[in-house]
Amino acid sequence: MPAAPHIIDHPLVQDMLADARDKETQPAEFRRLLARIGGLIAYEATRDLATDTATIDTPLESAEARRLRYPVTIIPILRAGLGMADGIHDLMPHAQLGHIGLFRDEATLQPVPYYERLPDNVADGPTLLIDPMLATGGSAIKAVDMLVQRGCNDIRLICLVAAPEGVKTVNDAHPNVPIYTASLDRQLNDIGYILPGLGDAGDRLYGTL
Repeated sequence: MPAAPHIIDHPLVQDMLADARDKETQPAEFRRLLARIGGLIAYEATRDLATDTATIDTPLESAEARRLRYPVTIIPILRAGLGMADGIHDLMPHAQLGHIGLFRDEATLQPVPYYERLPDNVADGPTLLIDPMLATGGSAIKAVDMLVQRGCNDIRLICLVAAPEGVKTVNDAHPNVPIYTASLDRQLNDIGYILPGLGDAGDRLYGTL
């Protein structure tokens, strides 16, 4: 049975999410909020990453330490995913970055790839797929399909808010992809926007309302 999404219910995340939802929040502040929330969600999403023991030299003596075993790749779905990816990359400055660009075909309503740039070794470790809004789930499924074709088998979807419809669609298509989000919202409206949601994340990030 597909797993329920991981809801990051930390008080700091929820307080910042309230500001992100507020229609009065301006683009500069919205970008700051998405970056910080993204980092906090990623902190929880990477809690079980594998590590190896290493020896390092402190200024005083040698010490046993733990290092990540596999390379982590952060992959925002353009363009809105960039807002959260910045905060996640701050958390993991040594992580690799890839990008996937998708647009919706207005005739078929299906996601169409227009850009894909991924590290050659993307399948060697966990991938964090970033998209602030999990609405219908179509874009997330297409992006996961693209990563699976590249051999990825540890894909974690990180989003700011999710609709039940999108969660179900992703779970049905890819039950092994865990979903991490700050909120499972009520529903989609008749044009595919999340309610209560926070509007169009890309437009709010870049002031293109």
